[in-house]
Amino acid sequence: MYDCIIVGAGPAGGTAAYHLAKRGRSVLILEKESLPRYKPCGGGVSPAIAQWFDFDFSPVISVKADTIRCTWNMGDPVEVKLDTPEPVWMVRRDVFDHFLVQQAQKQGAELKDNMEVTGVEFKSDHWQVNTNNGPVTARYLIAADGAKGPMAKWLGFKERKRRLAAALEVEANTKVANTNIIDFEFGLVKNGYAWNFPKADGYSIGVGTFIGGEPQDFKKILDEYGKNFDININTCKQYGHALCLWNGEQALHTQNALLAGEAACIVDPMTAEGIRPSIYTGVKASEAIDKALSGDVSALKNYTDVINDEWGSDMAWAAKIAGLLYRFPKVGYKAGIKRPSGPQLMGKILCGQLRYSDVAGRAIKKLTPFG
Repeated sequence: MYDCIIVGAGPAGGTAAYHLAKRGRSVLILEKESLPRYKPCGGGVSPAIAQWFDFDFSPVISVKADTIRCTWNMGDPVEVKLDTPEPVWMVRRDVFDHFLVQQAQKQGAELKDNMEVTGVEFKSDHWQVNTNNGPVTARYLIAADGAKGPMAKWLGFKERKRRLAAALEVEANTKVANTNIIDFEFGLVKNGYAWNFPKADGYSIGVGTFIGGEPQDFKKILDEYGKNFDININTCKQYGHALCLWNGEQALHTQNALLAGEAACIVDPMTAEGIRPSIYTGVKASEAIDKALSGDVSALKNYTDVINDEWGSDMAWAAKIAGLLYRFPKVGYKAGIKRPSGPQLMGKILCGQLRYSDVAGRAIKKLTPFG
């Protein structure tokens, strides 16, 4: 029997496995795909994650971006060099996620990939996890199986507070003129934005909508946006996927089990940043499980409290800013983004130098129409 089984080998699962294994706990990671596996994602990683690890991420950083460029209907641009100690990291998720798991394996964690979980059962004092290759057991579980994974429902989290967002993305292999520039386009999309994140050998280009509203032709928008970079999206494989945006405080623990990563609905409702918050939940989940294994009966509840207090409280401010920016996008672009201070603040938030609570008062004042 393992101390902990982690379902899902994304950033949350890999992080939790690394830290638990490093503490001497027996850990099994179950992943339904074969690693490394593709994951649709812009691949922008906050350098702030380095504080949670004692190894170097350089081998998996494709390029570093120190400049943000924003446009409205592909015109009216503003370009700002970030005043941050370290640029934003650009990664390929297949490489990045697998690297995290490999670090966990070096600490003693086990990986069984290409293994699908088919159900879970609590047996008096431990979990039995049923898979397509037979059952495995552990004292504790971490559900880190993403936005569409079944674990949360199986664990009894039937009605999670979450806002489901939609995104369409392509990976375009092409020569990149400026590998240091992240591009955001705000006019083509209702209630969201389009993005172009550079890599050493191409772009991760996509479009997403974050506060609902009427259906949009993502493919048409992405096609128009891609032409700006001489990309024909019809020659690229397209990936549609859901995002679980934070939408209020909620329980993230149950009997001997925790939700982490997108299963815990932790994606930033303003920027749709998901990697850093996923890693954060992995760090905190590992601490909670370790304490629970040592006999702390309140450890799992404390995990819920920490995520709600430390991450959720700031996401409440992010949601307020997003609500204004995406509902009044033209006002928002001119008042909040076209000014160089806007992208600069966005960069500092992405890099972990600022929290939304630090800028919310000023941002909401700027973005409120006629206010």
